[in-house]
Amino acid sequence: MTATPTPTAGNPRRLLVTGGAGYVGSVVTAHLLDAGHRVTVLDDLSTGHRESVPAGADFVHGRVQDTAADLLDPGYDAVLHFAASSQVGESVSDPEKYWRNNVGGSLELLTALRAAGVRTLVFSSTAATYGEPRTVPVTEDEPTLPTNPYGATKLAVDHMIGAECAAHGLAAVSLRYFNVAGAHTAADGTTYGERHDPESHLIPLVLQVARGRRDAINVYGDDYPTADGTCVRDYIHVADLADAHLLALGAARPGEHLVCNLGNGNGFTVQDVVRTVRDVTGHPVPQITAPRRTGDPAVLVAAADRARDRLGWRPTRTDLASIVRDAWHFEQSKYPAQQAR
Repeated sequence: MTATPTPTAGNPRRLLVTGGAGYVGSVVTAHLLDAGHRVTVLDDLSTGHRESVPAGADFVHGRVQDTAADLLDPGYDAVLHFAASSQVGESVSDPEKYWRNNVGGSLELLTALRAAGVRTLVFSSTAATYGEPRTVPVTEDEPTLPTNPYGATKLAVDHMIGAECAAHGLAAVSLRYFNVAGAHTAADGTTYGERHDPESHLIPLVLQVARGRRDAINVYGDDYPTADGTCVRDYIHVADLADAHLLALGAARPGEHLVCNLGNGNGFTVQDVVRTVRDVTGHPVPQITAPRRTGDPAVLVAAADRARDRLGWRPTRTDLASIVRDAWHFEQSKYPAQQAR
């Protein structure tokens, strides 16, 4: 749970982080501040939390599409763009929201970047752009066939960024995350972790069961062609993910849109996660076997060779127990015993 030295230290820059009150955005902001950068966070707090914005960052409350044009000026060196709606299920029931927020907001941001002469962008993309991949591990050459509006809107933004680079010389890196998990403790001792509402990610859901905030965990399908019949996923520690964003700032080149997968490179089954939570927490985790969910691939594991080659990125927190242990620390610190049943 100690802070880790981060890349690009010694080269302070003025940076805008959109969506910096959310899970990944707050952790990246903490890394940027620890590396000596000046950071402004822009967030509308629709899903983020004001207290998750690290001390030392300036904060602007607002939506990207309403605020970026007035906020950005030539004094900014780069933007890291996390602001987006990100619930897959909601994107299916309310696709208009996702096209409006994710695509519309990003288009306004690209316009504001060009007008202000800010020529570097790091974009929070997703493995959902691939849909159900044909080959595993998944490389960046895998066809992009998203199966839900969330993935489709993120892919649309990737296409917009690529066109902006080709037409106007933007230097941009899109980072396609696999399953982000864990928590990060910054240099000042503050811990940043997942606080989604509703929560949809497996590790925090299982930890809620261990904490007594949830009765049982649903295991969707036990008949997949995997070692124990449950789905395999690639869990990347959020602090490793943050390191990649700092490296991406230095790797961005004018006129180029670099797309990199970010993953651990290892696959863990749902049962692996449940067993690890039991071991780390010492608590029972009741589980209920439920039918498979439509569209859930049996195995999703990243090939992150391009991030290693182009960014110089090496994940260092790759064992599942460490990821779960850090997430458990955050769960306990954020939800005291009296809040658990």
